[in-house]
Amino acid sequence: MKLLSPVLVVPALCVAACAQERSDVALRSGSSSALHPHSPSISVTSEGVAPRPPRVPAQYNSVNMSRPIVALTFDDGPHPELTPRLLDILRQNGVRATFYVIGRNVETYPDIARRIVAEGHEIANHSWSHPALTSLSAGRLNSEIANTSEVIQRVTGRRPTNMRPPYGAINDRVRASMLREHGLDVIMWSVDPLDWKRPGAEVVRRRLVDGATPGGILLAHDIHPGTIEAVPGTIQDLKAKGYGFATVSQLLALQERSVAQAQPPAAAGDEGPAVQ
Repeated sequence: MKLLSPVLVVPALCVAACAQERSDVALRSGSSSALHPHSPSISVTSEGVAPRPPRVPAQYNSVNMSRPIVALTFDDGPHPELTPRLLDILRQNGVRATFYVIGRNVETYPDIARRIVAEGHEIANHSWSHPALTSLSAGRLNSEIANTSEVIQRVTGRRPTNMRPPYGAINDRVRASMLREHGLDVIMWSVDPLDWKRPGAEVVRRRLVDGATPGGILLAHDIHPGTIEAVPGTIQDLKAKGYGFATVSQLLALQERSVAQAQPPAAAGDEGPAVQ
């Protein structure tokens, strides 16, 4: 199928962003017409914009679409120096990304978390202290996720609608807790540049660009200097290939069918350790 040009991608993303902003306003105002975070999925078609029925949370490695759109995602922040540098780069390039944040880092650096949201990025749950969730008791699992969502909402005014398990460690028990008890989409990834191994900015850039496909979810970490150095070139190369960028929630809103892409989760440990 022929890919749409970036000129056509931009209106689609604007529609999704505007729909999300209307939903956010309703949620903040306490309006009875406020939609559940998983309800306002918008499908952009050749006939125009049509609402989809509400969907239930699901696990995603990528999103089914033919449009050349990807989601840049960054894990383990906020970092006091590197995350602001990354935000500067994203702003200069007009790109919105999704930040999977550590709860205790949000508590330590609330101004950076607020800046993430203020500049139009998505902020999402990556646990409180970055443990392997599969190794936790039910009580500890609940507190790692619930406390993180609560601090994000308290600091930024936004409650996360999706999460990423540290190290990609997921099993049926953890998945059921995220989807059913916490109502969070589980977001894995389709491209892992292994930036936590610090292979160098050019290697990270090449892996991200070469691995990108429509609907792809690109994993990176805003706690490694080499990753930050790789971002400008990555954006430049992807734009040259005709790609646009979306937050994860925007990507989900633009998917071409409402069924979750049933892909095996990434192998535990691929994400690498958090740097504390």
